[in-house]
Amino acid sequence: MELMTGTNESINDTTIFMHCQPTQDLGTLFLLFFMIIEVIVGLPGTVVALWIFCFRMKFWKPHTLFLFNLVLADFLLLISVPFRIDTHLRGDCWVFGHVWCRINLFMLAVNRSASIAFMTAVALERYFKVLHPHHCISRMTLTQAGWLAVLMWIAVIALRIPLVTYNLLNQSGTVSQCRSFNSYIVIPLAIKVHYVAFTAEFFLPWFLLLFCSARIACFLHKRQMGRQKRVRRAIRAVGVISLVFTICFMPSIVTGLGGMYIKYFYPKDDTSYNLITQLFMMCIGFTYLNSALDPVIYSFSSSMFLDALKSSFSFKKKNVRPANNPASNC
Repeated sequence: MELMTGTNESINDTTIFMHCQPTQDLGTLFLLFFMIIEVIVGLPGTVVALWIFCFRMKFWKPHTLFLFNLVLADFLLLISVPFRIDTHLRGDCWVFGHVWCRINLFMLAVNRSASIAFMTAVALERYFKVLHPHHCISRMTLTQAGWLAVLMWIAVIALRIPLVTYNLLNQSGTVSQCRSFNSYIVIPLAIKVHYVAFTAEFFLPWFLLLFCSARIACFLHKRQMGRQKRVRRAIRAVGVISLVFTICFMPSIVTGLGGMYIKYFYPKDDTSYNLITQLFMMCIGFTYLNSALDPVIYSFSSSMFLDALKSSFSFKKKNVRPANNPASNC
């Protein structure tokens, strides 16, 4: 997703642009490098995590189910990123047609939203386990957690359906561009919904995470329970989620809102607007970084996942029998 200056003239899927040029902009090169590293590092880690959840986890709990859905969202996002890499390599030129443009942006937005939703769910579950162990949320069954996960997927998909109802492929000069953030003379309703969702899905969970972190810290300070293993794990889980969430999502929100502020209050300041647009594009790399860093969350949030991971890597070692030693038969 990027801010863009240019026209909003939609183009036909059969139109072919042969003027794509390799990118030479430093900001775009930084974004390219960032995305390539994220795919190289994040995709194998996510595939390993999926394998562990599907084949190595012996028991499932509600927070385990939320983590599995987080892994799934990360995987679907990461397999969509290579199309953005290809686009930037061509000089911000989209060559896959308007249908796949909508699908690609929809996939990126939905799985970003799902990743945020399930990160928040894991943190809230840890919060209730520590501060309200007898609350109904703390005693949630696996079936109830499954229904909640389904509702969360339905909600994030419904919020992003506007992206597939509007043609997001635009012509800028002789290049076709596929972007979900554009400079519209009149912003369509579908895109307004997308803008609001993009902003709200950061601030609401972020405040919840900060609240959970502060409440757990105060509670543990008063009760002096910091030495209990279960409590320490909850602290680390909520702290790591809050840190990853802030690092990955705040830069794009700040620069995006800054771009809108300059556009509507200082419309003639093209220099500042173009600068913050470039910063916004670079910050998109941090958004995708979330999917590469989430394996850290799996490890800190679930001892069951960590134990399964360790046993998976030591599995072969355990099954290797030592060679027969003649002396041992004496």
